[in-house]
Amino acid sequence: MEPAPLGRTAPLVLAVALFMEQMDSTVIATSLPAIASDIGTSPVALKLALTAYLVSLAIFIPVSGWMAERFGAKRVFRIAIGVFVLGSVACAFAGSLGAFVVARFVQGMGGAMMTPVARLVLVRATPKSELVQAMAWLTIPGLIGPLIGPPVGGFITTFFTWHWIFLINVPIGLAGIYLAGRVLPDIEPSGGGSLDRKGFVLSALAASGIVFGLSVVSLPALPPAVGLATALFGLACGWLYVRHARRTPTPILDLRLFSNPVFRAAILGGSLFRIGAGAVPFLLPLFFQLGFGMTPFQSGMLTFASAGGAILLKFMASAALRAGGFRNVLIAGGLAGAAFIGINASFTAGTPWPVIVAVLFASGFLRSLFFTSVNALVFADISETQAAQATALAAATQQISIALGVAVAGGALEAISLITGEALTTHAFVWAFLIVAALTSLAALPFVWLDPDAGSSVSGKAPVARSTTPINPPQQ
Repeated sequence: MEPAPLGRTAPLVLAVALFMEQMDSTVIATSLPAIASDIGTSPVALKLALTAYLVSLAIFIPVSGWMAERFGAKRVFRIAIGVFVLGSVACAFAGSLGAFVVARFVQGMGGAMMTPVARLVLVRATPKSELVQAMAWLTIPGLIGPLIGPPVGGFITTFFTWHWIFLINVPIGLAGIYLAGRVLPDIEPSGGGSLDRKGFVLSALAASGIVFGLSVVSLPALPPAVGLATALFGLACGWLYVRHARRTPTPILDLRLFSNPVFRAAILGGSLFRIGAGAVPFLLPLFFQLGFGMTPFQSGMLTFASAGGAILLKFMASAALRAGGFRNVLIAGGLAGAAFIGINASFTAGTPWPVIVAVLFASGFLRSLFFTSVNALVFADISETQAAQATALAAATQQISIALGVAVAGGALEAISLITGEALTTHAFVWAFLIVAALTSLAALPFVWLDPDAGSSVSGKAPVARSTTPINPPQQ
């Protein structure tokens, strides 16, 4: 028996989490140079604050499914918003790089529970045939954040002070806590079983070690050897976790889900594509401000165009998947999305603004097509009992890959600067965009071997007709 749909109100309330997270990330990326100048550090070094948030997500997302099962999804969701708001206030009052990094880490603790739990509620309360449309309704308000984040953040940073960009989350978060209590269904706790403590520690050390280590390698503040050692430590912990998960009946992240070819392709392809998704919001504002001399407000008015394309796609996602199916849409979307990341490398100070806006609009459209499709494909072949594990595993890999994108982008800029012996120039950004585009194009590969009918119960695409008539041998 399929669940009754939530309608549109509840997904919109759940999307408060996505709105705050996306708004926050785009505002910080746009205001990075101003924040760095005020607290006495460099814009590239300040990316440690972006990475700290993503590391916190990677650490605490695995436990989000267990928390929702143990204490109730609605209660965990509301508490998570409150933690995120407290972290936002701490960011606004941070006066040093260390304080800002810690505040972002606290924000990540709240974000680690918000989005995965919201998706879990949506998946459990929505029939699979309506999942694509429900995911679109969940994501549309979250995309308003990137739409208004860059111009609002740039305006506040240019004409007021960057501290106020974090205080925006206070009224939004309070409204989200109130509406969630009124609108969301009460999903009773199922007990959740005992927490896999050893698995939690190993997964936390693995995720934080890899992401932080890669970031430190690209930071001028610490020796690269420190980052390399930390990343190797994280990889070792990841190997230990894999061994632990194979011997544990209920691991915190159930790797047995990867035996499902549809789930495996969705996670692998989505992770590769999110390297570009993590890198571009970091590179573009710096490119426009440091390379072209734009103000934060001018930069924000340009970068918001990609969110406009993403919002337009949400009204077309279901039709695209019905016509092409997951396999074709994801292959085409992955390759085209990577190509448009590469086109960013062709921008110069003389490129007309309408051309830049058009490219970013199309890039946002393609990126949203890929994400909406791959997020729905994750749950296309997953049972309801596996939903919590699938949500946590998908969210953990998503955030790690985004963090890797930030690390790759910063590392590319630093490496090119070291090779050329020059400070950050437009030449360094050109190579960074091309490197990220090449990595992102690999996202299409996992879907090449996917069955053409994969996820048809979710996409609505008619199965491919296959002949069952045996071929008669030629007459002698």
